[in-house]
Amino acid sequence: MHPSRRPKRLAGLMAVLGTALALALLGHGIAVGGVPDDEPATAAASPVAEHGRLDVCGTKLCDSAGTPVQLRGMSTHGLQWFSQCVNDASLDALATDWRADIVRLSMYIQEGGYEDDPAGFTERMHGLIDDATARGMYVIVDWHMLDPGDPHYNLEAAKTFFGEIAAEHGGQDNIFYEVANEPNGVEWPRIKSYHEEIIPVIRRHDSDGVILLGTADWSSLGVSGGSDEQEVVDDPVDASNIMYTFHFYAASHREEYLGALSRAADSIPVFVTEFGTQDYAGEGANDFAMSQRYLDLMESEDISWVNWNFSDDHRSGAVFEPGTCPDGPYSGTTRLKEAGEWIRDRIREDRGSDDPGEPPTGECTAEITVVDEWSSGWSGDVSVTAGEDNLTGWTVTWDWPDGQAVSSHWNADLSESGSTVTASDVGWNGDIAAGETVNAFGFVADGDSAAPTVECGA
Repeated sequence: MHPSRRPKRLAGLMAVLGTALALALLGHGIAVGGVPDDEPATAAASPVAEHGRLDVCGTKLCDSAGTPVQLRGMSTHGLQWFSQCVNDASLDALATDWRADIVRLSMYIQEGGYEDDPAGFTERMHGLIDDATARGMYVIVDWHMLDPGDPHYNLEAAKTFFGEIAAEHGGQDNIFYEVANEPNGVEWPRIKSYHEEIIPVIRRHDSDGVILLGTADWSSLGVSGGSDEQEVVDDPVDASNIMYTFHFYAASHREEYLGALSRAADSIPVFVTEFGTQDYAGEGANDFAMSQRYLDLMESEDISWVNWNFSDDHRSGAVFEPGTCPDGPYSGTTRLKEAGEWIRDRIREDRGSDDPGEPPTGECTAEITVVDEWSSGWSGDVSVTAGEDNLTGWTVTWDWPDGQAVSSHWNADLSESGSTVTASDVGWNGDIAAGETVNAFGFVADGDSAAPTVECGA
């Protein structure tokens, strides 16, 4: 603790809280003075206000009533490189426009990170925790060890850091401690012994905050090293309110990894604290179909997740176009890459809709393309082509020929009635220039692949 610092930081936090409250009230039709505009309205609760302190119950993350909770959010990139992307404007957008429950604050240890300036990075983490707290979000404090891969290499530094963080923030309801990002090159017993050293340090100040434990082979539950989740299931850490982390990159990590996550969810509490829609380096083409299969599993098992990453790095895994930070804009889709648009839509799913605005205009055609197939189903993309005039919104319909059914979809509002499928744009992807063809949305379907005729209209 640093008593001389805390009053100043608390004053700053209260100022941010006041501003955030005023913005929230105004955004929900309530005057700051407390008088409703046209009619009484109730401001939507923030994630922390809605769920409060979370605990591990069995294999799930649960609220105080014992109801499973799934959190969805974003991870920053390394704070030593992309600190300019984590500011008041970007956090406002993440909380209100993206509608995220949680932000992961990624602090590298080596590579110009904590090791070079322990006091500076600790103070930066304190400030960002306060900033996210003021916006009602949960926070993962990520000790982003990577190389060296043995977490014991940084053990004493980790004890110092987490001791300071827990002493300052352990009384809050929104803190998760991720104590080892991606252990690698060492086996699970060695990693487990590190966790057994660091957990008591946190528990001295925070008796029940959720602690997230890295697993073997880059937090793959050992899969990337030829093992699987059973090594943790058979030899778990003996502590309460802990969860095990799992990371995946959909274009690289296929059926074997998906299967391990599915099996693990039946035996141990798992939190996916990092994933991408690209390859394991966060680069290359996006595999949205495989990503959606992971998201479907995580939804069915109430597994919380955080996507990598909320920055303007040049790689395809960064959600913003280069040059977006620090000035933005961070809301809407004008500065988002393809992966950014997709993951923003996934976070916002089932969390309300925007004003529909003016009715759509224009004419269009559409076509289904089969992207991938497997034994029980397949994935497809639907392209939409605008006619002679600009298109300001679209709705497509088709009839399945042989009992197919959509099991999941992205970037469209989609419904099925019997064999008929109807899908419409979700706002940001409704505008298509005259004569232009866009890959409008995608889906995963059960049954044999098919490409029936698609009707399209505004």
